[in-house]
Amino acid sequence: MEIIAIHEFTVKIIHEAGERIRQSLSEKLEIETKANANDLVTNIDRETELFFIEQIHSYDPAFKILGEEGMGEPLESLDGVVWIIDPIDGTMNFIRQHRNFAISIGIYVDGIGKLGYIYDVMRNDLYYAIEGQGAYMNDRQLERLQPLPLHEAIIGINATWVTPNRYIEHNKMIDLVHHVRGTRSYGSATLEIASVVCGRMDAYMSMRLSPWDIAGGAVIANEVGAIVSNLGNEAINLEEQDTFIIANPKIHKTIIEQYVDLK
Repeated sequence: MEIIAIHEFTVKIIHEAGERIRQSLSEKLEIETKANANDLVTNIDRETELFFIEQIHSYDPAFKILGEEGMGEPLESLDGVVWIIDPIDGTMNFIRQHRNFAISIGIYVDGIGKLGYIYDVMRNDLYYAIEGQGAYMNDRQLERLQPLPLHEAIIGINATWVTPNRYIEHNKMIDLVHHVRGTRSYGSATLEIASVVCGRMDAYMSMRLSPWDIAGGAVIANEVGAIVSNLGNEAINLEEQDTFIIANPKIHKTIIEQYVDLK
């Protein structure tokens, strides 16, 4: 697999998809619900995923594709070259705010992340990494993360997890929120991951993310020294939904061991 050629191709189609999405904001959206009333999908999500599938298969029909909207073929394993795609992460933001949403793509070979992309569509910022060659925001190389104590950290966490819920002991989450310097919540997992890899935040955690939410960001994280895992401190699962944390290496273990109590 010619990594650089695929990288250049991927950057091209991401920018093309982003322009298509920006143009769609002047049109009437077709909005549907999926698993629940807050899990939304639009015609643009589906059209964008289909655009990626058509472009990728025109490049190499042998490439496998796992997409959030299920427009590709069923994926039985991570063998071979697998593209894991979220055409619009942050659909609620896309619909309501017309900002704070992203395209995410991870390209894996036999389960190993080779290329990762997060594209902030409205800001026109592309975060990307090539395995072993560093991570970048547009044309600027991102520095490796520097250690910091937890009390100086800014973490990304949904307010749901500091209220009674069925996933995690919320009182420990309250303790965590009181201990850190600040919290943020942007409504897009991929953009929160991007904030960690470039140092604007120091950790982000969620109780339930899917492979397409994390595949691209995990490749970028590796290149800046951020640690990604589930909240049991196990390797991320790219075949099913799981808990997730990305953090500065200094505070990753501390958060999991002292503040995480899964139900």
